[in-house]
Amino acid sequence: MFICTVKASTIRFVGLIVVAAALLTGVLIHAGNETVQAAGYQFGKIRSDADRVAFLEQFGWKTGSAPVETETFTVPDTFDRVMLGYNEIQRAQGLDLSRYENKKVTRYTFEVTNYPDYEGKVYANLIMYRDKVVAADISSADPMGFVQGLERK
Repeated sequence: MFICTVKASTIRFVGLIVVAAALLTGVLIHAGNETVQAAGYQFGKIRSDADRVAFLEQFGWKTGSAPVETETFTVPDTFDRVMLGYNEIQRAQGLDLSRYENKKVTRYTFEVTNYPDYEGKVYANLIMYRDKVVAADISSADPMGFVQGLERK
């Protein structure tokens, strides 16, 4: 015959371990899904110009194979009216630039060659933090032009 005694503190300790493991699993699953945004588009693991071009092709945009401009800057810690409006475009497509305040990011600008019903130059801007797109837009070069999200209209 085998008799086992368990103290209440032992049961509490095992319960805490189980809860901690469940929380850790949830955090790891959420962090793994962070690279996949709305509608199944891949926003992470983008390391080269070829990856950036392929990223834009997910949305149906055709571009040159290399960016026409690359710029590194720091996201401001407070957003003015223009940045708030730009971030609303980002939030509508499942991104949020405000999460990267005071972080150094890089903007890659590609010329879009297949924008419909527009005569002027159109650019695709990808703002990246490490290997992840944190903001992106399609915009015209005209100062009175347009700025939109990546989804084709």
